[in-house]
Amino acid sequence: MAKLYFHYSTMNAGKSTLLLQASYNYRERGMETYLLTAALDGRAGEGQIASRIGISAGADTYDTGTDLFALLEKRNTKGPVACVFIDEAQFLTKDQVWQLARVVDDLGLPVMCYGLRVDFRGRLFPGSAALLALADEMREARTICFCGKKATMVVRQDAEGNALMDGDQVQIGGNETYVSLCRRHWREATGDSDCG
Repeated sequence: MAKLYFHYSTMNAGKSTLLLQASYNYRERGMETYLLTAALDGRAGEGQIASRIGISAGADTYDTGTDLFALLEKRNTKGPVACVFIDEAQFLTKDQVWQLARVVDDLGLPVMCYGLRVDFRGRLFPGSAALLALADEMREARTICFCGKKATMVVRQDAEGNALMDGDQVQIGGNETYVSLCRRHWREATGDSDCG
């Protein structure tokens, strides 16, 4: 039975690695997968899903104007797809998450989404909020804070390593920009900020 899955975490928890491994497992058994990633995150190159450990795969891209139901319905006519994998799912719109729910319900395709849960201010991304509401199953990919506790938050830093609390919700970056922390150390880094 097809389901909508949301695999979430903070930065550097291995979400892309998990996505690529799961897709590989399908393909190893002769089943076709379809990979999508956000067009606005081109750090690994356009249409590439890449992991920090060095593995990557080509993918089609989506932006906020992409009708994912229409795209996946059309793709499904070209041959059977065993599973759809979506990287950077935090960048989905609420409408796109509903489109993915329709893909699962009406087309019978399993959809696995991988993305961040919260931004650097501790606020849900719109795509993540919709996935938390609509996903059939959710799984947390875990990483650790420098103290050894589970990291649940992410801080955005300036060039000097100071935590930033202002700015656009979306700013593409990696280890030079973001650090995953436990809630306590995120609060310390942000001056015990109440970002609500």
